[in-house]
Amino acid sequence: MSTKTRPDDQPFDFNLDAVQAEAGLDPFVVHWGGARWSFAHMQSLDMWKALEVTAKVDIEVIMGTLRMALGNENWTEFQKTPLPGYKLRALWKAYQEHSGTTAGESSASADS
Repeated sequence: MSTKTRPDDQPFDFNLDAVQAEAGLDPFVVHWGGARWSFAHMQSLDMWKALEVTAKVDIEVIMGTLRMALGNENWTEFQKTPLPGYKLRALWKAYQEHSGTTAGESSASADS
């Protein structure tokens, strides 16, 4: 099966370069362990990396997403303060709401 291609000077079906975010992509700022932490907006994360993360299950999805959003260096610092499950659940829920997603759109759960 071959894919039919068009010359570069021909119209395209969808201009992904022109797509803009529907809402602001402000960071999600959290106070934790006496410090401020800025998580990148979930909708602004590199989805190629996110696909690698979401191939895993529940808690790994949450932790991987938060690590990507905060950045590896900040993630290491963020993890120095113990994080109880109930706080992780509240953080994840608030982060999803901030990013315009709902718990129903993801099978991820902090209960795992």
